[in-house]
Formats: sequence, structure tokens, C-alpha cells
Amino acid sequence: MIIAAIILVFTLLVAACGKNNNAANSESPSQSTDPSPSVSASPSASPSESGDAGAGASALDDALAGKFKGTKVTMFGPFTDADQVKFEDAIKDFETKTGIDIQYEGSKEFEATISIRVDGGNAPDIADFPQPGLLGNFAKSGKVIDVASFMDGDKLKANYNKSWLDMATMAGPSGNIMAGIWARSSVKSLVWYPKKAFDEAGYKVPQTWDEMMALTEQIAKDGDPAWAIGIESGAATGWPATDWIEDIMLRTTTPENYDKWVKGELPFTDDIVKNAVKKMSEIWLNKDYVYGGKKSIVTTAFGDAPKVMFDNPPKAWLHRQASFITSFFPQDLKSGVDYDWFYLPPIDPQYGNPVLVAGDIYAMFNDRPEVRAVMEFFTTGESIKTWIQSGGVIAPMNDAKPEWYTSDVERRMAELAKNATTLRFDGSDLMPGSVGAGTFWKGMTDYVSGTVDLDGAMKEIQAGWNK
Repeated sequence: MIIAAIILVFTLLVAACGKNNNAANSESPSQSTDPSPSVSASPSASPSESGDAGAGASALDDALAGKFKGTKVTMFGPFTDADQVKFEDAIKDFETKTGIDIQYEGSKEFEATISIRVDGGNAPDIADFPQPGLLGNFAKSGKVIDVASFMDGDKLKANYNKSWLDMATMAGPSGNIMAGIWARSSVKSLVWYPKKAFDEAGYKVPQTWDEMMALTEQIAKDGDPAWAIGIESGAATGWPATDWIEDIMLRTTTPENYDKWVKGELPFTDDIVKNAVKKMSEIWLNKDYVYGGKKSIVTTAFGDAPKVMFDNPPKAWLHRQASFITSFFPQDLKSGVDYDWFYLPPIDPQYGNPVLVAGDIYAMFNDRPEVRAVMEFFTTGESIKTWIQSGGVIAPMNDAKPEWYTSDVERRMAELAKNATTLRFDGSDLMPGSVGAGTFWKGMTDYVSGTVDLDGAMKEIQAGWNK
């Protein structure tokens, strides 16, 4: 999380994206005083039958013409605290122009709550999934609307890289559907460091994994642990560990094996996967390399973990995390001066320079004209312009302008993803929810805490495929 923490670990956010027990209490769509009729997807009525794509003006055009003024659209997602403020700021102008009230409810227990709401007939109009695998469960059961049924396919192809559209295509009850649209993204293969102190200490940015391990050892010899690591995230605890495994998998095996692993065709018990965990363990389980030792990893909130890098002097020097993590940095820090990032180095040269990405996909549960309009708005870079300008997010849309990014730090991320030898989405976010948002999180947490050994953890995670 991320793909919990954060967003999940945007936040989770990770996800991509910590958790608490906030109850979902937004008004049910069925209780809405909206004059517009609402159609919910169901197994007996395929989402693809509910739309009329390409007929006249788009719903977004109608919204901007004021046709849906006074209506409301409910939305549920994992954005809370600072992320919720940034999201709501990003949609204010649209709400003002259209008169549509987007009522957003954020919950740090989104992953657990969304299933209860949908299964209980209390689905929001739109939900934000930092784990596409979790969304895939709803798509397969016919609970979400096929957005391709009303969106202009040519516009989508023009504004998104094909890989994003492919990742939004999921199995429906009677064939593939486009289960949602990608609204924000993050680059994950990054190692953050306190640039000013780092430079003053004479440390150099590593270009290879071996150089990074040598730097880690040098920092330890200088009296500090190199790495700041935390995986606590409430119900999503463990998701940052999954990101490490995914990044290492891309650096130690073929993209084809990575894809097989994500699909369940390469089991966690395979030596390829276990070797990736062992590679991670060389850092994580070394008491001299991690701030607080391995025991602190499980109890430290993912958003708090990097803060020790900015103590004077730093208590740790390196933190691997997605681009969203800058939202958790002290606000008085200046990017490119007080902090910077380097690309998580390759391990085996034959696999080039792979990049791991994640993102948030917005899905539609209730089909009304104003909901369609909001979904179409979310396919535009304009929908996250102010969020980009505030930092911590990268647009998956092609129409987002480079000058919106306020720092070279984030513009470089876009270049990194563009020039990657291999680009792959966060694996846990693509796995079924029972694995990617379930046993993978828990199994890695159990392994790091010492509750189970490597073989036991891999068997525990693999069991999620049978749920």
C-alpha cells in the first residue's frame, strides 16, 4: 500500500496509500433526494447494457452547461486527513462550475468497510480503490458499472497510456468490462534521503544494488542505521513490505515471471519469490541497518517512518517509498535541497531498469447522469491539478502539464517512469483482494515480526489464493 501505503499506501494509501475504525455513515444512494433516476449494476443486468456511449454531448459537457446543478454524488475512499483536504481542494472548481455536490467520505478502514457497504446495498456512487484486485471482486460479481458503456473510447486512448486502460479492464459477469478510471498515480521505485545532510556527510548516490549495500554498511560503520522502515497501517499493516518484494522481483527475475506471480501462476512458495524475500531480509533483519531494529518495523506507522531522516543530525538516512510519501514530510522542508530521491538500483543487469508504479482507480456503483459526469471529470488532468501543485502525486493522464509540478523532484519521476526498461503495476494491488489486501500483508508482517519463518510465511500468503 500503496500498490494502501498508501494506496492504500496513497495512501493509503497505499496505499498505497495508520488505520482506525471510522464508521461509514454517508447517505445511501437509495436515500438520496436526487431527482435523477439511479441504476445499480447487478449480475442480471450487465453494466455494459446501461450506457449509450457516443450519443450526443457527453455527461461532462452537460454538467458544465449546468444541467445537473443541485444534484449530489456520494464518494467513499481511503483519503483522510491531509490527503482528503487535497482531494476536496482539487474538486472545488468543478463543483462551483457545475453545481454538483461531491460528498466525499474518507475512512482509514476503507478496505474492510467497502465490502460491507456494497454487500449491504449501501454502495456509494463512486469508490476509490487503491487495490484493483479488491475492485476486481466487485466487477466479477456485476456490482460496478462498465464505464466504457458511456465514455468516449478515443478520448480515453488519447489521454491514457494503453497500459493504464488495460489495467482498468477486468472480468465482468459476462465478459470483460472497464471497471473504472485511473485518477492518480505514484512511482514506487524510489529511495528518499536527507539531501543536505547526505551531501555534507560525503555519501554518494548508489548506481547499483551492490553500491547501495556498500553505502548501507558504511553508514552503519559511521554509527547510524541506514534505513528508516515502518509497515504499520491499521487494517492494512504490512503493505510497505509487499512493495519491497515487488521491486526486488522485478530486479531478480523476468517480467513474464512477475506477471505469472501476480496471476497466481508462480506460487509464493517458489524459490524465485523466496529469494526476493531473502534479498529484502539482508537489510530488514539486520539490526545494524534499520532504525529501531526489526521489532520497530511492525509498530512504526508507514507515514512516520521517514521523519527520523530529518532530525538534526539524521537518525537514519534512507527510506524506500512511493512518490506520495512527501505528503508526510515536515512542511518546512524544500525538495531538492533538504530531501531528494534516487532510483532503487537494479540488481541483475539482464533485467534492465524496471519501475514499479501504483495508483487509484475510481469505480462507479450507481448509474445516474451526474455520476457519469463526475467520472468523466476524473479522467482529466484538471481533476488533480491543485493536488499536483501541492506535491505528492503524479497524474496518469497525458493532459497534465509538466509546469504543474512544482519541483524537479517530481518531474524527474515522470521521466523515470517514461524511460523504464520495464513498467509494472504494484503486484499486490493486482492480486485478488484475499491475497493482495489480505494474506500478503499479514504474512509479511508475521515474517518480519518473527512469528513465522520464511517457509511458513510463504505458505500462509499462498493460502490466500484458495479463499
